[in-house]
Amino acid sequence: MSLIIDVNNIEKTYTETAVPVHALRGVDLQIEAGEFTAIVGPSGSGKSTLLNIIGGLDVPSTGSVVVNGTDISQLNANQLIDFRQKNIGFVFQAYNLIPVLTAKENVEFIMLLQGRSKSERDARVKELLEEVGLMDKMDNRPTQLSGGQQQRVAVARALASKPSFVLADEPTANLDSKSTANLLDIMLKLNQEEGMTFVFSTHDQRVIDRARRVLTLEDGKIVSDIKTKA
Repeated sequence: MSLIIDVNNIEKTYTETAVPVHALRGVDLQIEAGEFTAIVGPSGSGKSTLLNIIGGLDVPSTGSVVVNGTDISQLNANQLIDFRQKNIGFVFQAYNLIPVLTAKENVEFIMLLQGRSKSERDARVKELLEEVGLMDKMDNRPTQLSGGQQQRVAVARALASKPSFVLADEPTANLDSKSTANLLDIMLKLNQEEGMTFVFSTHDQRVIDRARRVLTLEDGKIVSDIKTKA
């Protein structure tokens, strides 16, 4: 397996409040290609902060984050944007779809930013919407889709740029049991058949039960790292 995420001694302290908040305290983490990993822990344990730092959406106070051999903590804002577009897919709890765009347009949006040709965009969108079972909804806007359907569009969008891995921050938090099961089935299929790497931040036991590696954060530190047979 090849190492795609290498987090070294990450500290993150927020100083905007009267009392500094130590969100992460000396976190070391390595993720290899093909993993299906859940990061768990109570609210305030640092899960989302860790995911945001891995994804270049936040910067560590100290330490380094190396993704595909690049220390992203040393990149400037424009370099980070470019790096994220080429290497990292994101799935958020709130879906974050663009409301005025159709499902098709939401999925192809990042490819437009990358300057991909129309024929390439069309082929990739068709492939992904078929993968998540939404070809018949491609012309629907987010308000015309259920929560589960919106999250499946978000997964397709995350995969559009063929990223090295996908970061999913509480992706099932707003979904019912059936939608959650459908979403996890899709993600597991992508993981097992295409080798796509997924890293979740989650409270959801349904996600944890499917994960093959479970990391537990408490007070900004990794307190356990268990590989399962799921």
